Amino acid sequence: MKRILITGASSGIGLEAARRLVSSGHQLTLLCRSSERGQQTRAQLLAAGATSSQVTCLVADLADLGSVQSACDQLQERAEPLDALVLNAGQQRAGAGAPVFSPQGIEITFAVNQLAHQLIATGLLPLLRAGSQPRVVITASDVHNPATGGGRVGQPADLGDLAGLRAGTGFVMLDGKARFDGDKAYKDSKLCNVLLGREMDRQLAGAMPVLTWSPGLVIQRSREGFFRHNRQSNPLGMALFALVARDLLRVTESVASAGGLLADLITDSAYASPGFSYWSNRLVRPGMHRFSAAQTSAEAADLAKAGELWRLSELLIRTA
Repeated sequence: MKRILITGASSGIGLEAARRLVSSGHQLTLLCRSSERGQQTRAQLLAAGATSSQVTCLVADLADLGSVQSACDQLQERAEPLDALVLNAGQQRAGAGAPVFSPQGIEITFAVNQLAHQLIATGLLPLLRAGSQPRVVITASDVHNPATGGGRVGQPADLGDLAGLRAGTGFVMLDGKARFDGDKAYKDSKLCNVLLGREMDRQLAGAMPVLTWSPGLVIQRSREGFFRHNRQSNPLGMALFALVARDLLRVTESVASAGGLLADLITDSAYASPGFSYWSNRLVRPGMHRFSAAQTSAEAADLAKAGELWRLSELLIRTA
């Protein structure tokens, strides 16, 4: 039995992974954006066969650093070791015409996908070190890499010299550009996720597995989950995109398959080697993916940039 903390387990691949993990007897702590969301998620897992002692839900709205810090404080007070830290939550606002800001004044894609996860990693690292054969799993995406299919569509991920982050709260884009591009903001955040893994591995000196991965393009049929904001801002466009990508071209991955991969990354001994690695669920042909270790982009392998991103993010967390 492993003690596992997961973000983004209320829907999509995170919920599917949680179902599989409780069915295998593991104990889960889920960070959910509201108490209502936590109750719904807990009820779904109990209906799937979990026992009441297997699932703990804490409120942690990743868009609000204060809420995240409160959840970390509660976990620190309990002082229960963790065997896996799974940083899986994410959102995209590709159709938004203007940026949305967190209560701390931080562009919300970066706030949720990256900054909150760095705060969680920093706060809970002592609990992870105390775990049995611990590991870190970070859900990134191949779109961080401009050489991949998804990475080539639209503006590529590029953090520049982090001018936006250097400017502090109120920045629109991490590279300092003043014009908001929701699709690029998402790609940039996924690049940050890979760099987060690089820096965590450096700080841990290779003491445990730090697994970053891309699940492939997953478009679930419900209104919840990863694409919920895109559906709100561009419902017709998203419906057409889903129809073409998922149902006609068959270039998407199913929630069940991607959730299974995430569950394996969290518990399977095949992923127990210490150190940093990146895994990609690449499309081989319509309807078929292959999961294997892969190279990151050159920017995502820049250890100096990884360290600077961590330092500037830590400064923003402290001062926001």
